Amino acid sequence: MKAVILVGGEGTRLRPVTCLNPKPMLPLMNRPFMHNFISWLMSHGLKDIIFTACYLPRPFIDYFGKGEKFGIDIAYETEKVPLGTCGAVKNVEKYLKGSGQFMVFNGDILSSLDLTDMINFHKSKRADITISLTSVEDPTAYGLVPIDSEGRVREFLEKPGRDQIVTNLINAGTYIMEPRILDLAPAGKNYSFERGLFPAALEKGFRIYGYVSSAYWLDVGTPEKYLAAHHDIGLGKIEFDYPYPEIEPGIYGGTNVSYNRESFSKGPVVIGDNTVIEKGAKIEPLTTIGKNCHIASGARLCGCVIFNNCRIGKGSQVSGSIISNSVTLGNDVIVEGCSIIGDNTQIKDGNILKNGIKININSKIVRGQIFF
Repeated sequence: MKAVILVGGEGTRLRPVTCLNPKPMLPLMNRPFMHNFISWLMSHGLKDIIFTACYLPRPFIDYFGKGEKFGIDIAYETEKVPLGTCGAVKNVEKYLKGSGQFMVFNGDILSSLDLTDMINFHKSKRADITISLTSVEDPTAYGLVPIDSEGRVREFLEKPGRDQIVTNLINAGTYIMEPRILDLAPAGKNYSFERGLFPAALEKGFRIYGYVSSAYWLDVGTPEKYLAAHHDIGLGKIEFDYPYPEIEPGIYGGTNVSYNRESFSKGPVVIGDNTVIEKGAKIEPLTTIGKNCHIASGARLCGCVIFNNCRIGKGSQVSGSIISNSVTLGNDVIVEGCSIIGDNTQIKDGNILKNGIKININSKIVRGQIFF
């Protein structure tokens, strides 16, 4: 069965880290998110992959190539203009003809969904479309999908008001489809599954079923949820294959990592290749540090994600925040409260960045300029 992965979005909610990095290629425990995504698909026998790209397509090609080193086959189709979720799949229809059922994935979902069981469910129901469903506490920000006792979809409610909530089951962004369904989609136009094809297919009487799962599910499209993905992995909420061996209990490190055991109270902590952690630095749990970083004495990192090639100065503190590639923090800088520092930024001594502040890429913040 072929798998189409939608990776064309601009990741606007995660800016500025997505200004230079496509969202599905952001690091997750120091490996591209999409690397882990592909491993999940492979574990269920899906090895024929089609990427529908648009925004910053090159990093996908550079990392995955045609899939040879991963033991899979990858094809790419890059949209000149955004075509929407369904329009993007319609655009790769040439790869799907004659291949039977296929799967579609939103490329920003971290999940432990049992794809094998979902495929068996689709076949047993003789469905034209099967949509993965998960329950959430607040469904108003999502598309609701009420189903009957047999699992057949009754209607689609996109981001309803509270008075419209009849279920807490939402569209979880994984679909199985029969090829003929794409005949309903216009070619070359921006068209969505959620507001276009699915309601149209339901109205025409196609068999649409909801596959309900309590598996782990997280849309990593916001800073809070991107951090939550790292924390949930560290807390064992989803099974995960760490990229490095344990160099100390709960401390996962790459090659040529320099550190003192006293820097860690406990894990989990992830540290990339060639990173130096000076004596006197404190690295607290649920912290991920990329490769080629330097953490100075007296610095404190807690529950944060540090990308590659970063320098954290003496006495600086980073907590529950995201530091993108090639960022330099001077001495006694504080970054906390889900704040984000964009690529190639220099922040001089004594700045205080809190409350979700976002510093754009290529910025230079002089000494003591920000107290937010």
